[in-house]
Amino acid sequence: MKRILLVLALFAAAAALVLWLRAGGRQPSAFLGYVEGDVLYIGPVEGERIASLFVETGQHVEMGAPLFRMDTSLLRRQRAEAAARIGQMEAQLANLQAALNRPQQIAVLEAAVARAQSALDLSRSDYQRQKALYEHGHTPKATLDRAEMALKRDEASLAEAKRQIEAARLTGRSQEIEAAEAALRQARAARDQLDLRINRQDVKAPAAGVVQDIFFREGETVNAGQAVIALLPPGNRKARFYVPQARLDAVRLGDFVQVRCDGCPAGILGRVFYVSGREEYTPPVIFSDEERQKLVFKVEARLEGAGRELPLGLPISVRLIEKAAK
Repeated sequence: MKRILLVLALFAAAAALVLWLRAGGRQPSAFLGYVEGDVLYIGPVEGERIASLFVETGQHVEMGAPLFRMDTSLLRRQRAEAAARIGQMEAQLANLQAALNRPQQIAVLEAAVARAQSALDLSRSDYQRQKALYEHGHTPKATLDRAEMALKRDEASLAEAKRQIEAARLTGRSQEIEAAEAALRQARAARDQLDLRINRQDVKAPAAGVVQDIFFREGETVNAGQAVIALLPPGNRKARFYVPQARLDAVRLGDFVQVRCDGCPAGILGRVFYVSGREEYTPPVIFSDEERQKLVFKVEARLEGAGRELPLGLPISVRLIEKAAK
């Protein structure tokens, strides 16, 4: 009788164990996953031909190190044209800001004033003489009129010559000067823009990392924004693993996890920074206690220390650190 009761008790315990396992009582001690990385895909701002390539696949580069250079022959010709246009506009502006005529030209106008003054002195003397003769009845009225007309003509010629000198010493009109200054500023801005475009054709590493792949070589033409180099910074390596829904409540953002892999050093840690907001696999039937165990959620942890040297795609196992250890 005791033996029968013992057998029944063993069967009951086994049945309870099976039910507990089916209900999700068996929890995995480690989660499987692999090493992944957020790769930086670096390309040119403008489409052109690759003139020089300075790195190779697998090479470690520092932040700011040159990666590749695009051809800038067309941009440099445009820059030379812009520089020549600026020189022309500067000369035009200086010409407007200075006197309209040079000193040599003003000297010619001054000589014309002196000649007009001499002619005026002569006509004035002749007019005074003809006036005196007319008053004494020794010359006709027509002769006096001609002398008077000559005097007025020479007076007008002298006034005209003096005004020409004044006009020659005037600068350009303020509106013309302002327009020339605005055009010069616009030309300088266009030149500076070309300088910026030329400098951006020398593409540098935005962060330190390892060159994962090179998609184009020297001589090939690349469109704007098209990736030429894939760069992986060490801090961008991460562990990606999947947690069953029954264990999801044990994972929190910011928690540390232990990462293990074949041939890897011990003590590799990662910090959880992402937990998926939805399941990765949904059974094609209505949920049951058994099917529910197939639900997994993607979790990603940023690798630290020696984990930043692990190759991409490496299979790993991840264990949660117990609360007491934390």
